[in-house]
Amino acid sequence: MQQAIAMLDSGVGGLTVVKEVMRQLPREKVIYFGDTARSPYGPRQPEEVRAFTRQIVDYLIQYQPKMIVIACNTATAVALEDIRSRVPIPVVGVIHPGARAAITATRSGYIGVIGTIGTVQSGAYDQALRRLSPHVEVVSHACPRFVPLVEKGLFRSEHTWDVVRESLESLRATPIDTLVLGCTHYPFLTEPIQEVMGAGVELINSAEETAREISTILQDKNQLSTKDEMPVHQFFCSGDPVIFQQIAKEWLNDQLQDVPVIWQVPHIT
Repeated sequence: MQQAIAMLDSGVGGLTVVKEVMRQLPREKVIYFGDTARSPYGPRQPEEVRAFTRQIVDYLIQYQPKMIVIACNTATAVALEDIRSRVPIPVVGVIHPGARAAITATRSGYIGVIGTIGTVQSGAYDQALRRLSPHVEVVSHACPRFVPLVEKGLFRSEHTWDVVRESLESLRATPIDTLVLGCTHYPFLTEPIQEVMGAGVELINSAEETAREISTILQDKNQLSTKDEMPVHQFFCSGDPVIFQQIAKEWLNDQLQDVPVIWQVPHIT
């Protein structure tokens, strides 16, 4: 049996990380759990997010994965170390890879971070960025209206463009030259975010750097898959399976062509 990379998110946002992992590591089997029934995590208390994350990890562990990826910034911010203390396999989050990419990209040292209320209030990105570069200036801004739009599959609607413009208005007046998409849902909104912020601001999607970190860890542990046959990916969601599959198939279109996929809706409350 091929050991999988198990990934979890509050909903469909982690699919942005899945897409990059499949692109960089096409031989790896992915098991993904989107907690769509309880999304969004951003407004929830940290204790509740930790409890949900533990529950999903306990569910995923039965498949004996070789790694857990918390593909959710809110869960990474409040539950990463807790999960690392509970499982005997590597656990990767998305905040430190995103911070590294932002430090590499910035020219001025002024970095913006947009995320959920929970991620912004945790200060996790501020800490990660300043740990890498103590003199960097960080402007953090919560965008709580973004995740529900993405979860409903409305990321291309005219209403969504209006919401993005309203939500980012205050950031446009800042001197940032780099903007971290500090929620894995936000890359679904890359086009309107880029238009609002302008060509002079580079957007940072942590997925690419996270996939590189996954690859490095697995290579160091001699656990990269060498199988020639296509892996059979598994996708789970706790809520409406129809809209979840629609979003997943649309987002992962290139990666899922001719690839076997199992779709399931487990009972987890």
